[in-house]
Amino acid sequence: MIAGLELGGTKCVAILGDRPERIVERVSVPTTDPAATLAALEAILDRWRFDALGIAAFGPLDLDPESASYGAVSATPKPGWSGTDLRGRFARRYPVPVAIQTDVVGAALAEGRWGAAAGLADHAYITLGTGVGVGAIVGGRPAGGVAHGEAGHMTVRRVPGDAFPGICPFHGDCVEGLVSGPAIAARAGRPGETLAHDDPLWPRVAQDLAGLLHNLVLTLAPARMAIGGGVIAQRPALFPLVRAALAERLGGYGMFGAYAATLDARVGPPGLGALAGPLGAIAVGLEASRD
Repeated sequence: MIAGLELGGTKCVAILGDRPERIVERVSVPTTDPAATLAALEAILDRWRFDALGIAAFGPLDLDPESASYGAVSATPKPGWSGTDLRGRFARRYPVPVAIQTDVVGAALAEGRWGAAAGLADHAYITLGTGVGVGAIVGGRPAGGVAHGEAGHMTVRRVPGDAFPGICPFHGDCVEGLVSGPAIAARAGRPGETLAHDDPLWPRVAQDLAGLLHNLVLTLAPARMAIGGGVIAQRPALFPLVRAALAERLGGYGMFGAYAATLDARVGPPGLGALAGPLGAIAVGLEASRD
């Protein structure tokens, strides 16, 4: 039995189970300050019996096992969370294997185990919500070097005439600064969920998101790219716009002309739906149990 914690920018989910068909309990708490949020999660975990714990958290995270701050949140725009020790705190409290990954890598692992990427060695999960993140799986394992990737903060070619400066406090008009939920609200002057489906802002959002996918395709050529998160869950009509923009950006280059012809199968929602994130924490816990 695996306990999982999915830490998101708006809410956190504690989940107990070992696969989609056997979820024993799932509880959500709001993400506020670290002390209150983590105490609420510990109160839930204290009621459960489990063999391993997986943490799938918003980043950036220090994922270098040799680092003194391994498992802690690095510099983040989320007030009060920079430097918060996640893995160490829970490992000290619970005498079971504890593993930590970014929330998007966790969701990608879950999609590879049980979702739309099952059986694929190379795929990616993109979240489009409070922030923008990318979890890439290459050869069946999370891709990363001396740190985990932050592809949601890459910069892309802007739509001509779009002067919006972006809201990212670190990079301004990176992808997260352009198409995250708060960025869309800043562009529109009101929450994105209040915009009409034919609002002219959505094609711009699709173009900026397609710029991110363009770079992922040319770098990793994922067999599938699942896009989840609150923004696109509320706007599934974005998918055709994103696919069309991505095909245009790929420009028929090399083998990617044939790739572009299959985007209906390659770019879509997560097979696990809204459970991709919570089950990602379970998938991370299963990795800890196996290791």
